[in-house]
Amino acid sequence: MEMNGHTVLVCDCEGTMPLDGAKLAAACGSAGTDVTVATQLCRAQIDRFTAALDRAPGPVLVACTQEAPLFEETREDSHPDAKVGFLNIRERAGWSDEAADAHPKIAALIAEAALDLPSASSIELKSEGVALIYGRDELAIEVGRQLMDRLDITVLLTRPDGVIPPRTAEFPILKGTIAKASGHLGAFEIEVDDYALPLPSSRRALEFGPPRRGAKSNCDIILDLTGGTPLFPAHGKRDGYLRPDPGSPGEVQKAVFKASDLVGEFDKPRYIDFRADLCAHSRSRKTGCTRCLEVCPTGAITPAGDHVAIDPFVCAGCGSCAAVCPTGAATYTLPTPEPLLERLRTLLMTHHGAGGRDAVLLIHDGDHGDPLIDSAARFGAGLPARVIPFAVNSVTQLGIETLTAAFAYGVADLRVLVSARPREDMLPLARNLGLAETVLSGLGFGTGRVGLIEADDPDLLTSELYGMPRRPGVKPTNFLALGDKKGLSRLVLRKLHGVAPEPVPVLPLALGAPFGTLDIDAEGCTLCLSCVSVCPTGALSDNPDRPVLNFTEDACVQCGLCQNTCPEKVIRLRPQLDFTDAARSPIMVKEEEPCHCIRCGKAFGTKASIDRIVAKLAGKHWMFEDKSIIDRIHMCGDCRVIAQSQAVLDPYAGPQRPPTVTTDDYKS
Repeated sequence: MEMNGHTVLVCDCEGTMPLDGAKLAAACGSAGTDVTVATQLCRAQIDRFTAALDRAPGPVLVACTQEAPLFEETREDSHPDAKVGFLNIRERAGWSDEAADAHPKIAALIAEAALDLPSASSIELKSEGVALIYGRDELAIEVGRQLMDRLDITVLLTRPDGVIPPRTAEFPILKGTIAKASGHLGAFEIEVDDYALPLPSSRRALEFGPPRRGAKSNCDIILDLTGGTPLFPAHGKRDGYLRPDPGSPGEVQKAVFKASDLVGEFDKPRYIDFRADLCAHSRSRKTGCTRCLEVCPTGAITPAGDHVAIDPFVCAGCGSCAAVCPTGAATYTLPTPEPLLERLRTLLMTHHGAGGRDAVLLIHDGDHGDPLIDSAARFGAGLPARVIPFAVNSVTQLGIETLTAAFAYGVADLRVLVSARPREDMLPLARNLGLAETVLSGLGFGTGRVGLIEADDPDLLTSELYGMPRRPGVKPTNFLALGDKKGLSRLVLRKLHGVAPEPVPVLPLALGAPFGTLDIDAEGCTLCLSCVSVCPTGALSDNPDRPVLNFTEDACVQCGLCQNTCPEKVIRLRPQLDFTDAARSPIMVKEEEPCHCIRCGKAFGTKASIDRIVAKLAGKHWMFEDKSIIDRIHMCGDCRVIAQSQAVLDPYAGPQRPPTVTTDDYKS
């Protein structure tokens, strides 16, 4: 079978999957032909695989992941230059109580796997094996002995008590408490208090010389055996930092084996593509958007002037920053939003075109979701035929554009599978699910269309899925998701509005939503245009020829910079989704007559602002009693300088100064 330039090989795994070649061909858009379904492609029928490599003009796609190593070995022996991909239809569809009805889902999974998607870029971590073992007692020294042949070891003991001196000084053993730590694999920096060297005359227990504060050092690996407070937030995600439970010998040995392999050069994905020019964090020392700073679990994001800085070496790839970024300054790259939505479109449109109805999209990650789905298929009822699994690198990367696009493509319900004891902070995901729920219920889809399934037990997963009420989705709209993250969000929401049961023109949202308008008190606005200068998205704009303030709602991300900057405090945020055409075009908020220079006639400022300044100063301050000085306020910047240079300054023109009071005056 051919699909998107791929030759697809399907196997029913020794008859354990009820695959019908004719039904599968029809589902894949090849009605009138039969798909040849193998029974034991990995063993007795391996010649079909090699024959496909012989004749296939493009990549070969094998619907089996369990025996992928065997197929790869065969390919390397006979066709080393051939491209082979693999997908799992057995645990995801074929091993199920509803497998006979799963042909539309299998076709969708094949179509998704046949897509050619771009790969993410990577960065390089380099470790030379300089390791710090941070502990409290003899355990740290013993671990140092195990690793001394593979790594350059230094042992640092915090508050040691009665540690027996080693017979030989095989590596440095120091005393100290780490007060500050930063960095990553290959580039850790630590600051140590109570730092001291051991005394060579230590007899019964290690004794140390005089301590000092603020000692600094660098290392490539940190093996923390203290059992105390971790040195880093989200410590399990910090490359090169190992923190086993010192009371568990098994965990300690696992950490020892892992540390011994952390020498050399390593590639790490660059999870986030960041554009500082789009960041709405700050302008003119006024803080606006802080969404990414609030959700980053590893501390990889820090303020850096008008924008934030993301350290790609510390970033662990949860994607929360990209999920909440309203401008698209932070974009997740594993994959980027466009390929992710193309996968989603291909999956759901193929399922619908093959006759699948009332689809439930089950979004999951690989580390937790794949094993749970596999267990549900092996030991339970498997996934229902209408439940379509959709794997992502991290469920916390899901933005509002992905969650709502699924419904525009026709799904009936969406569930995100997470662990009952998640390692990630689920708050950003919960916020986006809440926003999606608001949008869907406001557009007439009803409530409860999106939600979490918190499960570590496959039986709990299947009971949740089989127990879901069956309700229809809308007729899908087929559209290509093109553009950056911010543009994709607007595009997807408008497509969703076009198929919504109740397409209201304006939908109110909760505070903090990344869409909305501004309530501007036009009477109090002086058209200083400070809001225009700080707006990072161009939602607020002016006119170079006239004093005008314009606002384009579609461009507003509710960052709050304009509200925080406005000197008159006349701007308020109002979160909402406006689906009308008016939201796409600039709307004039205020316009005033310009003030013309009384000397050269050039327009500058606004007449109302200049008149207000004159009213506050004329006759109320001795410096502005002269009409010629008042006239300078009505001049442009150039003419004001000329008039000032031509004026004769009388240093005695001011009022009589008060007499000087001396000590004698007080005594008298």
